[in-house]
Amino acid sequence: MSSKLVKPNVVERHLILGGSGFIGRHVAAILVQSGCEVVLAGRSLSKPTFAPALDGRVGWRNFDLANAQWDSLIDGVTVIHHYAWSSVPASANSDPTLDLSTNVAPTLGLLEALRKKGSQAPRLIFASSGGTVYGKLLRVPVHEDHRLNPITAYGAGKAAVELYLGTYRALYGLDCRVARLANPFGAGQNLAKGLGAVTTFLHHALSQQPIVVWGDGEVIRDFIHISDAAAGLVALARAHPLDTHHVFNIGSGEGVSLNGVIAELETKLCHRLDVRYERGREFDVPVSVLDISLIRETLGWQPILSFSEGLSQTLADLGGSVAHRDRSAVSGAALDR
Repeated sequence: MSSKLVKPNVVERHLILGGSGFIGRHVAAILVQSGCEVVLAGRSLSKPTFAPALDGRVGWRNFDLANAQWDSLIDGVTVIHHYAWSSVPASANSDPTLDLSTNVAPTLGLLEALRKKGSQAPRLIFASSGGTVYGKLLRVPVHEDHRLNPITAYGAGKAAVELYLGTYRALYGLDCRVARLANPFGAGQNLAKGLGAVTTFLHHALSQQPIVVWGDGEVIRDFIHISDAAAGLVALARAHPLDTHHVFNIGSGEGVSLNGVIAELETKLCHRLDVRYERGREFDVPVSVLDISLIRETLGWQPILSFSEGLSQTLADLGGSVAHRDRSAVSGAALDR
């Protein structure tokens, strides 16, 4: 069963928190091409640039999650995409209190602002982490009904927000939806944030730098190309109200080990890579693969690109060099440097 999108004569206005980031830019491009109004909100000093056909149709608001003025920010908005998050697993573990105060608490402020709007509250889509909220999996691939058992402060923060969204949905009827996202990769990913093993490996390979692998390389992850991840998020955001389910995995549904990533890169680049193995990290779960049957059956969405095809697309976007091109062919958005 596929859900239906909103009626064509209804113009949706989407606010994307964290809109200057990797995910936000790609989601924005799809929404604009679909005829939606889009406003990005982020900490950058200026709006990221898009291809000329899209650039003038994307608005911009300066925004910091920790100090957001929610009432004015969400005024007139139809759908809110919450992709803003200031930490990664390592940084959240080093300072869980800061992670709580800068990510979880401000999101509660957003929920309170939505509660005050009552029936006029916009829909809220939250990008959770399919790789961290489940913890060590009891079954693979993991379905949405698996227990939440994060082993990092980062995962605990994401899970806490999920629980608050469910609470506000139950108590106040807010249309809150959760996307448990797999590991996106592709051109335009900001490597400085410490996320994105595939993109990091690829950039190091193209720059003739050694690739560092934590552990023996047999850690398995669900990698999804950013074009498919963004399409899944848009499908969730634009679907009619969902009565039965509001939490969905968005991934490829397939697992690839880090050694498998390296082998695929070596095949596509036609040479051996310099790989160095370091001691494994305690916060890395051994296997993380998402079951995507629920979103496929409910929303009619599934990824288009295989892992190999996504890697080829990323190489094409980069033109075989990390310095060759400055934008992603998939989104028309400038790379996040």
